Amino acid sequence: MSKIILTGDRPTGRLHIGHYAGSLRRRVELQNSGEYDKTYIMIADAQALTDNADNPEKVRQNIVEVALDYLACGLDPAKATLFIQSQISELCELTFYYMNLVTVSRLQRNPTVKAEIQLRNFEASIPVGFFTYPISQAADITFCKATTVPVGEDQLPMIEQTKEIVHKFNAVYAPDKPVLVDPQALLPEAEACKRLPGTDGKAKMSKSLGNCIYLADSADEIRTKIMGMYTDPLHLQVSDPGHLEGNTVFIYLDAFARREHFERYLPEYADLDELKAHYTRGGLGDVKVKKFLNNVLQEELEPIRNRRTEFAKDIPEIYHILKKGSDAAREVAAQTLSEVKQAMKIDYFEDAEYIRSQSERYAE
Repeated sequence: MSKIILTGDRPTGRLHIGHYAGSLRRRVELQNSGEYDKTYIMIADAQALTDNADNPEKVRQNIVEVALDYLACGLDPAKATLFIQSQISELCELTFYYMNLVTVSRLQRNPTVKAEIQLRNFEASIPVGFFTYPISQAADITFCKATTVPVGEDQLPMIEQTKEIVHKFNAVYAPDKPVLVDPQALLPEAEACKRLPGTDGKAKMSKSLGNCIYLADSADEIRTKIMGMYTDPLHLQVSDPGHLEGNTVFIYLDAFARREHFERYLPEYADLDELKAHYTRGGLGDVKVKKFLNNVLQEELEPIRNRRTEFAKDIPEIYHILKKGSDAAREVAAQTLSEVKQAMKIDYFEDAEYIRSQSERYAE
């Protein structure tokens, strides 16, 4: 069986280092690994509209922003299919059929849906489209028969729901020859990358909370955000022992700092363990640690920012890449939809044998 990757992002704003640490960096590695037969990267604009229906211009404007971030990080149209979700109409039809396989109570129990509803203060006024987006996501994953879905830890309930839909569809409609493929989640390897907190110490880095470092941020913007980062509220004096738990600066260092960074920017320490030990026993100020983090992130993000600037010089080419990818994805989706309809016995005009049997029945 082919090994296929599907992943993507909602175009509600530029992408930030939480996306980069949690998924983007790994996507590029997987794309270049040679281990996968196909890689599909989706800009999930239809999903973004489920809670931005009154502001379609926001979604429209951010299509190119996300595409630029993808390309700047190293996603290669020659190796990966970059496409726009709304341009694949077959996904809507798959979603409609899958809705019959999921109950309202099951959607209500989905931890990710519950958390997102609370975050957006939807409560009883939740749009139906937003409520059912786990089913839409199942269509996204299954249209290309993805075997692997790189996600953050918070998206695991969504993958579980997709697996349930796959199992039920195959059991009901294709017990002898399964049509849909059971996907597996692929989490970031480093624990710190699974869920990078916001610069304010909040549990989630979020565009809506304004606590992000964006991939497109200037060097000055990055420096300002790092110097204002939440650390340890009890670490008031340099001499005070510091705490690592919940300390945003050290969480970011866990995600990005490598031994060679210490050689270049902080040679008095061999590695991050030595830096942590000094901080916890006291005698190391937050400013020094933040300056080191700034050097680390500037080194990581400067090449991305520079590539983004170059790609932005030819915006029509960006849309050409997205259209070409969308056309290719739609061909694949059409094939899967045909197989789904055949399994569900609603391929009326393609089933010549059935038409003949009906004709014979009425001729008797």
